[in-house]
Amino acid sequence: MVLITRMSHKTNRISYHYHNVFVICLLIFTFFIILIATYHIFKFGNTQKHSVHNTISLNDLNSLHVQMLDADSLIADITNYSCTYFGCFNVYRCGSQGNKLLVYVYPPKIYVDASERPITSQMTKEFYQILSTIISSKFYTPNPYEACIFIPSIDTLNQNRLKLHEVSQALKALPFWNNGENHLIFNMVPGSVPDYSTIIDVPIGKAMIAGAGMSSLTYRFGFDISLPVYSSLTNNFKPYFNNTRMWLVISSQININSAFEQDLMEIKSISPKDLLILGPCLHYTSMNTTVRCTGEDVYKYPSVLQTATFCLVIRGARLGQSTLLECMAAGSIPVIIADSLIMPFYGVIDWTRAAIFIREVDVLTMIPVLKKVSQQRITELREQGAWLYEKYFQSMEKITLTTLEILTDRVFPHLAKNYMFWNVPPHKDTTSPLYLPATAPKTRGFTAVILTYDRLELLFLLINKLVKVPSLSKVLVIWNNQHKDPPHSSKWPKLNKPLKIIQTKENKLSNRFYPYDEIETEAVLSIDDDIIMLTADEVEFAYEVWREFPDRIVGFPSRIHIWDNGTNCWKYESEWTNSISMVLTGAAFHHKYWNYMYITAMPGDIREWVDEHMNCEDIAMNFLVANITGKAPIKVTPKKKFRCPECTNTEMLSADLTHMMERTQCINRFSSIYGSMPLQSVEFRADPVLFKDIFPEKLKRFNDIGSL
Repeated sequence: MVLITRMSHKTNRISYHYHNVFVICLLIFTFFIILIATYHIFKFGNTQKHSVHNTISLNDLNSLHVQMLDADSLIADITNYSCTYFGCFNVYRCGSQGNKLLVYVYPPKIYVDASERPITSQMTKEFYQILSTIISSKFYTPNPYEACIFIPSIDTLNQNRLKLHEVSQALKALPFWNNGENHLIFNMVPGSVPDYSTIIDVPIGKAMIAGAGMSSLTYRFGFDISLPVYSSLTNNFKPYFNNTRMWLVISSQININSAFEQDLMEIKSISPKDLLILGPCLHYTSMNTTVRCTGEDVYKYPSVLQTATFCLVIRGARLGQSTLLECMAAGSIPVIIADSLIMPFYGVIDWTRAAIFIREVDVLTMIPVLKKVSQQRITELREQGAWLYEKYFQSMEKITLTTLEILTDRVFPHLAKNYMFWNVPPHKDTTSPLYLPATAPKTRGFTAVILTYDRLELLFLLINKLVKVPSLSKVLVIWNNQHKDPPHSSKWPKLNKPLKIIQTKENKLSNRFYPYDEIETEAVLSIDDDIIMLTADEVEFAYEVWREFPDRIVGFPSRIHIWDNGTNCWKYESEWTNSISMVLTGAAFHHKYWNYMYITAMPGDIREWVDEHMNCEDIAMNFLVANITGKAPIKVTPKKKFRCPECTNTEMLSADLTHMMERTQCINRFSSIYGSMPLQSVEFRADPVLFKDIFPEKLKRFNDIGSL
């Protein structure tokens, strides 16, 4: 009995053991069945999702395809903040087509998450312009295997529109991603609430960032590229540059840090006439960005910025501000109060030439600092800012192309553009725009172009004087009287030089600068019919001086423009001074190229205004030449005042009492149209060698100089 009982207990234990093993095996088998079923379900589902295609037309861009990504299949890495050009950029991808940067743009795709919702919303206009600019540029290549730079087609300009984890997966799914090597990510609105990071919060591996509002704490010097925050408000904005501005400085940002708001209110209480503080129009429409308000007063924006000499670009919720480009577009000088801000295109653009920088701790000293800036410095800053804006920031196209030019300089440093290229306007260069030899040839001489109306006696006297000048090639008389025909050919002086008369269809002062086919010489002597006091030696010497400076206006009567602090505008001054900035074309040499430029390339309505008011064509010509060359005219001989004893005062245009007032008005009007003051003042005059030296006259070449 006992033995049988023990045997039964042992048998029960064995049965129980085998039962547990069977249950475990059954569970394992069931688990594998579930795994296999799950795999096929997902595989079938993904196949269905991949079979769906949506086509979106983007002009020259490729069709957009829908791609579904498993949001849990990849684990995001973190951005490599230690990346440098030498450590994270593969330069060996570049140079397949010589010294040419080749950029590949991925065919745009709409990426969706597991629930088939787009990772990014519809492509923004600005990002579309970036892609279109690259594809239509000299940098683009459709062959990814010869490309040096890769541009993802995922719109990452505004981080608020992104699903960060999914964007990371989309980037990693790119066929040439390779942990972001040689890829460039565009971003203009980094970070999101509440931190407002200064760099895009998307894991990008070794990719470079072309981003706006970057901080010195996160910017990877020599690797990333700093962009401006683009403002769509400047798209159709037509700036009007004027030198008279109501306010010293304007604050127009609507998201200024509360601490700075208190500082600005304190400054306003001390200097109420210098600072205008604008904010959102809450009582008007808080979402309308084209207006700004202070109290009940509503201002059109950004036009209001044109009423201030300076405008604030101050640290706000985000470090980068669109105010910078809005200020530059309005011709207002940016005042940067953001210590850690990396300025746009840092490393190539010298912002000290176009902006004022004030430390955040010194914000309360802003008004005294700005008042110490001289008028000349203000003109220089405004002129440089206008040039920088037009060349680099006026459109998304220019911002994109500038970015690629900077990358080109990095990849091919032996061909890199220098400081002068990036920061000095062409008209500031010393290179002659005419591409002439250092000294113009003497062989063909000059053509005298005489503008006349009906003063025959003076005209004939002038012609007889001019024919005595050895280098005269031809006399061209512009007959500006439509009511009376010029005299018969038999009544004109008998000359040993060619004489041609052209009768104009309208009485316009600009007729003197028309590029007539009869002008066959490079040198043109523009002269009025009443300038009969010049001697042959003086005219010949002036021509010799012009040959040494063929891109300038060289002549006799000189004038100066000065700044009038009383009226806050420019003033035309004709009294004797030690400086000149204009040589009047009533008696001056210039290259015939300037005639062509005067008629075809005069900015604004300057030429029409001159012809309507019958004044200031000589000032307009001086503005034109100075703006293109950046050089001052040259006065010759000591003769400063021109007299016409044979003329009565009532016959002279300058006898009009309003003449001088109109001349001042011309200077201010022309400088507004140009957006700056191009005239250059100089303390220089050209006289002959041995002039007034105690030497026998036989040793001197030009003896008859300086006499009236």
